[in-house]
Amino acid sequence: MLRETRIWAVAAALAIVATLWLAAMPRAVLADALDGILEVKSAYVNIDRGVFLLHARIQYPMNPEIVGQLRDGVTLTFDLETYVARERRFWLDADVVDITYRRELSYHTVSERYVVRDTRTGERESFPNLDSALEYLGTIDGWPVLVEPQLLDDDRYRISVRAGIRRGRLPASLRALMFWTDDWYRVSEWYSWSLPM
Repeated sequence: MLRETRIWAVAAALAIVATLWLAAMPRAVLADALDGILEVKSAYVNIDRGVFLLHARIQYPMNPEIVGQLRDGVTLTFDLETYVARERRFWLDADVVDITYRRELSYHTVSERYVVRDTRTGERESFPNLDSALEYLGTIDGWPVLVEPQLLDDDRYRISVRAGIRRGRLPASLRALMFWTDDWYRVSEWYSWSLPM
């Protein structure tokens, strides 16, 4: 019993020291975790048999901090938010669709490959380097976002997409040390255009 109490006391002391150390660090050092360009470069939809299919090109940030965290076991989550609104003249726009395409990126130490997992389907793709994994994540082709029956004939619609990246799952060894930090979350500006009818 005494030994368990000492272990908890040491763990609590280490957590306090880590908290004080991070609090004393300049905020600029912490803000560099997702430093780099995060931007929706282009996006459009085409209509195939009444289904609106989204195509987008996104540039995600890449820096040594991201590489290091992935190799340490951190999982990153990549979101593509899509929002369709019916434009109204004398009132607020009406929501039609608000959906998110979510994938996770992790590093597999044994195979030394980067793995992208679709959180909805569970499908996985493996890549030899981070560049090719980010290029895959930044290429959206033919994602169904809307069907024609959701739209009214005489109205105008606006579609907007925004990319986001955040820290996902942590290995157990890092969970206690990083639970309070918010420097692993970024979103791009909205990329909007009128929906073709």
